[in-house]
Amino acid sequence: MFKSVHDRVWAFDAEWVPDPRTGSAVYDLPPSMDEAAVLEEMWRRGRGDGDENVPRPYLKTVLCRLVSIVAVIRSAVETEPPLQLYSLPRPGEGDAELDEGQILRRFLEGVGKHHPQLVGFNSRNADFAILLQRALVHGISAPGFARRPDKPWDGVDYFGPGDWHIDLMEILGARSRQSRPSLHEIATACGIPGKFDSGGGDVADLWSNGQIDQIVRYNEFDALTTYLVWLRLAHFGGFFSSDEYEREQALLEEFLKREGTKAAHREHLLTYLSEWQRVRER
Repeated sequence: MFKSVHDRVWAFDAEWVPDPRTGSAVYDLPPSMDEAAVLEEMWRRGRGDGDENVPRPYLKTVLCRLVSIVAVIRSAVETEPPLQLYSLPRPGEGDAELDEGQILRRFLEGVGKHHPQLVGFNSRNADFAILLQRALVHGISAPGFARRPDKPWDGVDYFGPGDWHIDLMEILGARSRQSRPSLHEIATACGIPGKFDSGGGDVADLWSNGQIDQIVRYNEFDALTTYLVWLRLAHFGGFFSSDEYEREQALLEEFLKREGTKAAHREHLLTYLSEWQRVRER
């Protein structure tokens, strides 16, 4: 269990797809191979001697490129909005063509500047890992994010055992497969939306079809779900009373209604809100 709730909390989630350029370099494939052939070879090697019925196994994060990252931002700082949705890229707002390096740089600089408490689900082994690995690939410098204090209690530390980076899966699950829930499983069991619009396996096809807006939409849904699971766990831990927990959920409902009516490219937030209401009633 975590020990504290910081004034700034970023519940984050990232999406990535296989990167043919990296795969071609790592496996020393012939330059004549086209992108589709490189991808097939990457998936073949990813399977190894595994199940041939899994045509697209999950590849090592270093072989993938980050295409989207989203954070639900909760702030208890009086000069800041209580809730924000920070999405990279932001379809409909002029930066849908952000490349991987720009996405990484903006997110890491934001974390390094504001020093939020990061919250993810399986983030230590997945989202956090790909952030670091792909930042190295792009030669990015992020001292505000990476710097560690001399003593664990003496400053911000995203790499230590403290509460600056909370992985909900580590808290909620054990080492055995039987006791380790997926985000979808723990969320739906709690009356929180799980996977209802797209799945992680759809992201590669969406990317190849140029549907970055759909990827960001899926990414935002997962970040919102991660935030709601964190809220519930924080209530369990006594950081929010029952009344405060209800107010925190009401704040998010109001935020989704407000943001979902701002523009056509934000209407999917109303879809999330409707699904949240449905699963709670059930």
